Amino acid sequence: MPQISIIIPVYNAQKTLEKCLAGIFGQSFRNYEIIAVNDGSTDKSQEILRKHKNKITIISQKNKGAAAARNAGAKIAKGKFLIFFDADVIAKPQMFEKMHLALKKYPTISYVYSSFKFGFKTFKLWPFSIKKLKEMPYIHTTSLIRREHFPGFDKRLKRFQDWDLWLTMMENNHIGHFIPEVLFKVIPGGTMSAWLPRIFYKFPWSKKVEKYKNAERIIKKKHQLT
Repeated sequence: MPQISIIIPVYNAQKTLEKCLAGIFGQSFRNYEIIAVNDGSTDKSQEILRKHKNKITIISQKNKGAAAARNAGAKIAKGKFLIFFDADVIAKPQMFEKMHLALKKYPTISYVYSSFKFGFKTFKLWPFSIKKLKEMPYIHTTSLIRREHFPGFDKRLKRFQDWDLWLTMMENNHIGHFIPEVLFKVIPGGTMSAWLPRIFYKFPWSKKVEKYKNAERIIKKKHQLT
């Protein structure tokens, strides 16, 4: 039985998918399974997945969004731990080994997360803080989670699905642990991951900023943070 189940929602990810898979195949920790959920891709993503069908369990479904795809993968996962990779995430070779070791070392912790790079920008995160988590979404989706503590992603949300997940887990007394290293990078321009540069907040008329602000209000109302 695998220790770690890696779940990858795939939607039109032909530009980054091979690099994502290469990062997983190159891990020093080998006791894992890969579950790729093809979420209605219309590009060559399915062909890329089929090339590696001996190493990957492939689920195909109509386009339902990243949250539904991640939940579908988690439903059939066999691992003791879950980690969700967007198809534009590239792991460093010792990522799984270090995250797995941390969860073994701290049995009362429900998940571990790390710093990461987005393109050339490094996101140096902070030790787990309930106060900070209530203030802002600072923990990336790509964190190693104890499967029995995973509540599922809220399919109704279009943004901040990761923030909602960590807040839901916190409300169930399931907290995280920080590894102060950059253990993966995100390729800019991918179809799943997104980052809004701080400068855009200087332009309140930006539609993208407006959508994020609306999503923030939804999360704060759901978790009674206002």
